[in-house]
Amino acid sequence: MTARGLIIAAAHSGAGKTTVTLAILAALRRRGVAVRAAKAGPDYIDPAFHAAATAAPSINLDSWAMPRPLLDTMAAQASDGATVFVIEGVMGLFDGANAPTGQRGSTADLAAHFRLPVVLVLDVSRQAQSAAAIVRGFATHDPAVRIAGVILNRVASERHGAMIKAAIAELGIPVFGAVPRAAEIALPERHLGLVQAGEHSDLALLIARLATMAEDHLDLDEILKSAEPLAVTATSNAPALPPPGQRVALAYDRAFSFVYPHLLAAWRQSGAEIIPFSPLADEAPPEHADSCWLPGGYPELHAGTLAAARKFADQLKRFGQTRPVHGECGGYMVLGEGLEDAAGQRHMMTGLLSHATSFAKRKLHLGYRSARLLGDTALGRRETTLRGHEFHYASLVDAGSDQPFAELADAEGRKLGPAGGRRGHVTGTFFHTIATA
Repeated sequence: MTARGLIIAAAHSGAGKTTVTLAILAALRRRGVAVRAAKAGPDYIDPAFHAAATAAPSINLDSWAMPRPLLDTMAAQASDGATVFVIEGVMGLFDGANAPTGQRGSTADLAAHFRLPVVLVLDVSRQAQSAAAIVRGFATHDPAVRIAGVILNRVASERHGAMIKAAIAELGIPVFGAVPRAAEIALPERHLGLVQAGEHSDLALLIARLATMAEDHLDLDEILKSAEPLAVTATSNAPALPPPGQRVALAYDRAFSFVYPHLLAAWRQSGAEIIPFSPLADEAPPEHADSCWLPGGYPELHAGTLAAARKFADQLKRFGQTRPVHGECGGYMVLGEGLEDAAGQRHMMTGLLSHATSFAKRKLHLGYRSARLLGDTALGRRETTLRGHEFHYASLVDAGSDQPFAELADAEGRKLGPAGGRRGHVTGTFFHTIATA
C-alpha cells in the first residue's frame, strides 16, 4: 500500500522546522504510528535526528542533484511499510537554485512532484496578524503547491496566538497548533549546522521531550488527516552512485560522519560490503578491503588527534599504493600534507595528496556543483558527470602539485575551474557527491 505523506516547510531558515519535524515524528511514533522521514536537499545531520525519532532510516531527496527516477525510487523505498511519510524541507519553501522549475532543489519541487501537502511552520516571534499575509502569499504563489495547514512557532502568549489564528482563519487554512516560545526546545549548533545526533548523550531524553511538546501544543490528529498518498511515477534500478569497490573501508567516527545514507544503501544493494573503521582511534582501513572512503565531517576539531594517529596514516598510505582511496571535504583535508586549525596551528596530515588546508580564516563555500571527472577514478570513468554540493569553511592554502580531480560548475552551469586532487589511486575533493547525473 502506498504511504500517505506530507511536507513540513517554513517561510525561511531558522523558523524551527527541524524542531517541529522531530516533535511530530517522535509523537507519532509514541502513538504507535509507523512513521518514516526524509530531508529535502543536501543535509547530512538532520536525517540522523529523524532516524532517532522514528527508529527507522531517513534519506535525502534532492530535485537538483537527483534524476526523477532516482527520486521516485528512493521515496518509494523510504516510505515502504509506513503509515505516514514526512519530508522535512530545506530553507524557505520556495528557495533553491536558479534553475528550471522542478529542478531547483527546493522543498516546493518535492511538494509538486510527489503531490504532497505542505504544513507551513511560521516563526511569529516578531509579528501578529501580518502572519496571515505571509500565509496568503505562500498559499497562492504556486498552484502546484498546496498549503494544508500552519503551525505557529515561538508564540509569546495565548493572546498573541489567538490574534494570529483569527487572522489566518479568514483564509480558510487551518492552524494545526501553536508552540509557545518558552516550550521550544533549542537544538545546539556549530559551524556546519546542528551538533550531530550521535554527539548528544541525552538524545533519547531530547526526543521524548519533543514528543511531549507536540502532544501538548499540536493537533496531531489533524496533521495526520492532512496527509495525502505519495505519488511515485517512475523508478530506476540504477544506483545513485556505483560502489567504489566490492569491500569499502569507510572512515566513520566523530571526525568522519558526513556520508549520505542513500549512497551506503545503494552500495549495499549493489552487493558491496561496508567496513567501518575509526581514524580517531588510530585504526587503518582493513587489509581485506579493496577501496577506502574518507567522508566529510569535522577533522578540524580533531586535528591534533588525527596528526598523532600514525598507524592510520602509515597504513592508509600503503593501502593507497595499490587500491583506491577517496576523500570528500573533511576526508580531502586529511589526505593533504597539513591542516591548520581554528587557532592557526598546523597539524601534519597523511600526505597522500600534496595540498594543504586551513580553518584559521573561515570563509563559507556553499552551493550545488556538477563535477566532470578528469580521469578514471573509483567514482566513475573520465568524463563522467556527478552532481552534488560544497559546504565548508576551510580553504586551500597550498593547491599542491597533483592532477585535478574534476572540472566543477555551479547550479547555473557557470564554470568554476578544476578542483581537487588526483595522484595514482588516491583522489580527493571538497565536493560531496549526491548522484551520477
